[in-house]
Amino acid sequence: MSAAGPTAPVEASTGAAASRSVSALPKAHLHLHFTGSMRVETVRELAQQYGLRLPVTLREDYPPRFEAADERGWFRFQRLYDAARACVRGEADMRRIVREAALDDGAEGSRWLEIQVDPTSYAPFVGGITPAVEIVLDEAAAVSREPGAAQVGVVVAASRMRHPLEARTLARLAARYAGEGPGTVVGFGLSNDERRGDTAEFAAAFGIARRAGLASVPHAGELLGPEAVAATLEAAVPDRLGHGVRSVEDPRVLERVVGAGVALEVCPGSNVSLGVYDEPGDVPLRRLLSAGATVALGADDPLIFGSRLAAQYETARTVHGLGDAELADLARASLVASRAPAEVLATAARDIDAWLASDG
Repeated sequence: MSAAGPTAPVEASTGAAASRSVSALPKAHLHLHFTGSMRVETVRELAQQYGLRLPVTLREDYPPRFEAADERGWFRFQRLYDAARACVRGEADMRRIVREAALDDGAEGSRWLEIQVDPTSYAPFVGGITPAVEIVLDEAAAVSREPGAAQVGVVVAASRMRHPLEARTLARLAARYAGEGPGTVVGFGLSNDERRGDTAEFAAAFGIARRAGLASVPHAGELLGPEAVAATLEAAVPDRLGHGVRSVEDPRVLERVVGAGVALEVCPGSNVSLGVYDEPGDVPLRRLLSAGATVALGADDPLIFGSRLAAQYETARTVHGLGDAELADLARASLVASRAPAEVLATAARDIDAWLASDG
């Protein structure tokens, strides 16, 4: 029994051949956090540079392991995340993170990456939240021009651990840099422990973001169940939900998600690591797809959970039995749910067809 309740048995897909590389499959990556995107080697180098001591699980016993989706499990996760974030102390560090994330994602087939950042975490080192956002945007634009890198849009995220007025400030900042291509803000999110704060109090911030044309992409339905999803649908009017997997626990809520065309950023690796589900096969990927949900696989925080985007597709193949045609559909869904420019979408769609037509 998982922390989120029982799930239906995994249904094997016919013809789930593993001949084609999931890293060669064109896709979009829509759920990746700034600090959590770091290579473990990078965070170790930065810690040494600044004379900081990392927790042992980031130094030796890597990747970290979590045992439950309770307060203790989240506390351990947050402690590791905070330790990694403390190693980011200036513009050069921030630029390095963006660049490496784009190159790593590009190597795994991502044509478009929407990296999520809360600028308040880095503002003290670069002179404020505005310079923090500008640094990320500038590097996103620069690396997007490099061969092999994913093109990068930015999601500015507020923390539900802080006052809703701060979220409004961040929404206005995000709106100032709203755009439609690499190096622009394409969305506004709400992250951190969804058991904290009143989602309804953040509605005004999402209103600001929507009026600026930004995608509404809050977290919901991971640590809390379908009632949290329902509340977020009302307050944030989302285009996508970070996670949202636990909407399957209430058919009426899942029907609302599907009916509204809200995409779900499903992150199987982090779900299991945090104890939301006991085993990879418990993640209700097939149930969501069978219900008609739009699903975009994401890696969440590869630094903490030890698996990147391609691993999520490999899990979909080997654990959930998705064949290559179904994996291609997942990749298409990720692109459709993204804010990628039209030319990126068109090229990726053509190349997905070519991937399916190949012999592997």
